[in-house]
Amino acid sequence: VLELLRGVKRGSEDRRRSLSHLRRALQNKETQQKFIRLDGSIRTLIGLFTSNLADMQLEAARCLHELSHSSDPAVAEACLPATSYLLTYLSGHSVEFTELCLYTLGNLIVESEAVRKQLLPQGIIPVLASCIQSPHEAVLEGLGYVLSQLLQAKESPAEIIPLLLDSVLPQHMLRLVCSGLKAGTGAAVEFAWCLHYIVCSHTANAALLSLGALPALTSLLLDLASEIPQNAPEGLELLVCPVLRCLGNLLAEETGCEGQIEDERLLIALFLILQCFLQQHPFIIPECLWLLNNLTADKPFFCSALLSLDLLPALLQLLPCSQMAGVLVLTVLCNVAEKGPAYCQQRHWQPALPLLLPALALPDPEVVGQCLELLHLLFLHCPEAAADFLRQGGHRALEQHQSTPELQERAQALLDMVRQPPGASAFNTCHPTSSAFS
Repeated sequence: VLELLRGVKRGSEDRRRSLSHLRRALQNKETQQKFIRLDGSIRTLIGLFTSNLADMQLEAARCLHELSHSSDPAVAEACLPATSYLLTYLSGHSVEFTELCLYTLGNLIVESEAVRKQLLPQGIIPVLASCIQSPHEAVLEGLGYVLSQLLQAKESPAEIIPLLLDSVLPQHMLRLVCSGLKAGTGAAVEFAWCLHYIVCSHTANAALLSLGALPALTSLLLDLASEIPQNAPEGLELLVCPVLRCLGNLLAEETGCEGQIEDERLLIALFLILQCFLQQHPFIIPECLWLLNNLTADKPFFCSALLSLDLLPALLQLLPCSQMAGVLVLTVLCNVAEKGPAYCQQRHWQPALPLLLPALALPDPEVVGQCLELLHLLFLHCPEAAADFLRQGGHRALEQHQSTPELQERAQALLDMVRQPPGASAFNTCHPTSSAFS
């Protein structure tokens, strides 16, 4: 390392070669730590990084990039003097040079709070806002990476997101996410995750809603489902995931925004996405179900649409996918059933009841407990469903849980409901209310 540094300092003809060898050496963790402890090492590197020799600048930028990969905060903090120059060089120079500066900044942000605290007063947000106008995909992807690292910092809700909302970044991110659909571009993916991190902070949802985030992301999901082939291009699921989370989390807030997306095509889109990604990317299943849960939680529109589109059997087919999926499926069905008798009519649930029996046999108490809650709502609002369940042998499935401490009381209560003699039920009788499903 000393010899390479001497070669760099000497200014000899092979200085660039020495710098190139140094870059390769800095891929090693121990070499990185030795390098930053050498007197004048970072100063020399920054001197070359800020020189007027383009080839030297680029090679020095690559050396700084290698250092930024270190997981040692001491290495990141040793690079602090370079941050102002990294920001300055984001405007102009070659695409490769700008891209290197962006990824170096992003890596340093991950590892060091000191770096983040220095970058904010240096004006990183306005500088990044100017980068989002770049026509180059590589620059936009690097920009998305830097922003995503900033937004995941612990101080993001209090210190970073307010600055971000005062800039043009959110509206441009939303535009780029929605324009990146067909290619599934890396930039669109990065910006979609950025929007997700903003939504998760719960401090900026009103601002995002005012920018039209809800209809824009809904439209994106509809377009995605309508154009997605049976074998989706690799990587497209990485765009779908944050878009689903953004929509689900926006709807989870008490914003009164659900009415803006009363479109049953959204349900069809969700089930098409589920069908497309079910086998190769099962992590998408709970993401879709989380959004579906929030769509059906309060307003009856999507509950009616689930029934009128006859999607209950398809939903119940997802029960065995995972514990999380099972709980979410049953929670969505509870959302529908709790809306009352009109939503519990036997004609809607008769094909679905046999699919609930395997859920009662699962070893997971949370899944079984949610299934018991669903059956309670169905039997309460539609005694015919209880009789049908009994004819299918459902009482035997319930009897299995009479000895399970956390489930026995509910299981016994359901057994009492299904065993009541005809005419003795204290529950409301179902009356067809077709207008509820218009």
